[in-house]
Amino acid sequence: MFSIKKNWRNWGETASREQASFYTPQSIEDVQNIVIRAKNQNKTIRTVGTGHSFSPVALPDCYAMELSHMTGLIHVDETLQQATFWAGTRLYDVGPLLAASQLALENMGDIDVQTIAGAISTGTHGTGIQLGSISNQIVRWGVVDGNGTYRQITREDAYSESMHISLGLMGVITDVTIQAVPLYGLAYDCSKVTTNTLLSTFQKTVQTNRHAEWFYFPGQTDVQQKVMNPIDPMTVQAKPLSKMDIFLENNVLQYASSLCKVIPKATKLVSNLSAKAVPIGQREDVSYQLFATPRKVKFVECEYAIPIENFEACFEELHETLSRHPYAVHFPIEIRTQKGERGFLSPTQGEDCVFIAFHMYKGMRYEPYFRYVHYVTSKYGGRAHFGKMNHYDEGDFKRQYAKHNIFLAHIEQFDPQGLFRTAFFKRMLK
Repeated sequence: MFSIKKNWRNWGETASREQASFYTPQSIEDVQNIVIRAKNQNKTIRTVGTGHSFSPVALPDCYAMELSHMTGLIHVDETLQQATFWAGTRLYDVGPLLAASQLALENMGDIDVQTIAGAISTGTHGTGIQLGSISNQIVRWGVVDGNGTYRQITREDAYSESMHISLGLMGVITDVTIQAVPLYGLAYDCSKVTTNTLLSTFQKTVQTNRHAEWFYFPGQTDVQQKVMNPIDPMTVQAKPLSKMDIFLENNVLQYASSLCKVIPKATKLVSNLSAKAVPIGQREDVSYQLFATPRKVKFVECEYAIPIENFEACFEELHETLSRHPYAVHFPIEIRTQKGERGFLSPTQGEDCVFIAFHMYKGMRYEPYFRYVHYVTSKYGGRAHFGKMNHYDEGDFKRQYAKHNIFLAHIEQFDPQGLFRTAFFKRMLK
């Protein structure tokens, strides 16, 4: 396998590397050969995916691997409702490929450009208190370890809890088998509520809807609420997003964000106008058509999972502070839920959680704001999403993940030479 030298940076432009050696394998055997080469040359290697992690989780030190030639559906077991995909498959391709067999993903996030491997390695999730992350839908992983050996790990395997969210530290994931569900439609209802209504109805809303999420504009009392519930896919009357909706969600936001970057004091006005102008209405479609929305305006993001019983108190504290608007931020705060799930590195740690995501327009100073939300969410038991900006160090990792020692033992067994431990992970794991 030959490599080419090229520069790499992630989508949010928070991590970059100049002149990394890039490999594009076309088979499992190619991946094995690349790993063996890295081992023989004592080089580290990272699979970079599409770069949609904001943290340096995918940042290569030496070798970088792209799985752009290892994509697509390998096999469908219609009896078990399980589908095997190459790990480089983009999420936006998974829905149509499953639908051809009348199957679907149980849940998805609101961005669908990631590879399957990247999504499950970092814990990408959607919303729904009875539903887990995309990682939770995997029943088998095919992975090439640090010795160049191809392994298949199933949920019954002792290593499965480490593979659940592995951060790429167990090896290069080459293929996965997903537990699908029968194809379903969704009815989507977007409305505007107040912060008081959000707080008073929150627990009921998350329990009575399959999917629920909120967009809170910092310091404002108007909140956008989105709920989705299943409908018969045969009765779906698809209504795609209008050009006006796409224009408002992207172009207008881009113009407003550019203004805020030049005049930070304008963020309060922009946040206020955005809260008043949120689009409302109903749509319906097959599930994969409704989960994701276009994201063309670049931003930086951090996200924290807190136990669901702590949400109201945490939100009240955030709202009280942001009402005084001490931070120049106009991007909305996204609020979603997730069922507690297994996995040594799951931020839920087995508890039903609320995920609160904080965004800042690219190029604006995000550090003070993110330090503040880290402080507040930590008070309420928050654990950071590994793929988003975070403050993890060795102490946080050991304190927040009860079975970190088992995970560390597993990656030592899979990667004794440390091929997959880049500088970022060496600082965090030590």
